[in-house]
Amino acid sequence: MTEQVPDRPSGWLVGRIRGVPVYVAPSWAIIALLITLMFAPTVGYHIPEIEGGKYGVSFTYAVLLYASVLIHELGHAFTAMRFGVPVTRITLQLLGGVTEMSRESNSPKREFAIAGAGPALSLVLGVLAWGAIQALGGDPGGLSGATAASNPDDSVRMRIVLELLDALMYANIAVGLFNLLPGLPLDGGIMLRSALWGASGHANRATISAGHIGRVLAVVVFFIPIGLDVVAGRDPDVISVVWGGLLGGFIWFGATASLRGAQIREKLPSIGARTLARRALPVETGLPLAEALRRAGAFGATGLVVVDGTGRPVGLVNEAAVAATPEQRRPWVAVETLARRLEPGLRVSADLTGESLIRYLDATPATEYLVVEADGSVVGVLATADVRRAVEA
Repeated sequence: MTEQVPDRPSGWLVGRIRGVPVYVAPSWAIIALLITLMFAPTVGYHIPEIEGGKYGVSFTYAVLLYASVLIHELGHAFTAMRFGVPVTRITLQLLGGVTEMSRESNSPKREFAIAGAGPALSLVLGVLAWGAIQALGGDPGGLSGATAASNPDDSVRMRIVLELLDALMYANIAVGLFNLLPGLPLDGGIMLRSALWGASGHANRATISAGHIGRVLAVVVFFIPIGLDVVAGRDPDVISVVWGGLLGGFIWFGATASLRGAQIREKLPSIGARTLARRALPVETGLPLAEALRRAGAFGATGLVVVDGTGRPVGLVNEAAVAATPEQRRPWVAVETLARRLEPGLRVSADLTGESLIRYLDATPATEYLVVEADGSVVGVLATADVRRAVEA
């Protein structure tokens, strides 16, 4: 699975591959434990001689499975890097992995190739595991009784290898096919989005369509394990409900996040620093807060800019700090004590709009910014809260 990079990495750094850091999220320990406990009875049934060693074999399978997931993610990463898309990190987590990139591909064909590389590698791994099983003598129970009796240690070791290969074959094929399902946030959903993008020329609308399909797919995936139990004449068990809930929930929340992101992008072109800027009142240092607020009310301003003796802006008064100051103290509090010093990053060009504005604000987090024209003249004060409200409206 691929996505744009989040704010910060989470998990344990386990290494770097071609400069790309690989993290393992703490949630991996949960799924590794579940896999170990769930797979151990199968190992014990097929190879009863190993007794308690079945848990070691089962844990080995959990590790190899996540190694397969890493190879899946490397397919995304290497393809992205080939197309010049920077890969920031790979994270292995509860339900698989995520390849995180600093930006999206600017071409539907390249995005399709990046998304498809992961499932393709998973399917290749499944086929390779099948080929190895055939080369070693068939299924885990395929060794003859004569071979087992003549060299029981070799027989057990061979059956352990075959058991692991058999499980990895089915797992990789399942992972490859599951990720090809046509709904966001799965790789197949990204491929569908790319196809719709290429056909329509509208990336955002393609995302919305693939996101809605993803939510329908989430409901279907939730009921599939339950439906299989019903078809088999069994009452749905807890495991079927849990797995259906985990996989369906994963797809639902991912599709919903994609939809939300697309809806926000639809609004971004109408969001600009100039249109959102509050009217600002310049106030000199030493002025009591109560007087500054009185003047702002008379002036119709909702932003306060602290200026020096020459009229040059030097600070922005923090709205939250003003609200937290009791009214009885405001005549005795100098306005500059509630202001943040005006650093270069807090000056925003009045012409910034859309994603360019959002990226600029993300680069220098603050609650207020000074909006200025190209010649340095003040337009007003931009509050982060106003931008958030405009985006989420």
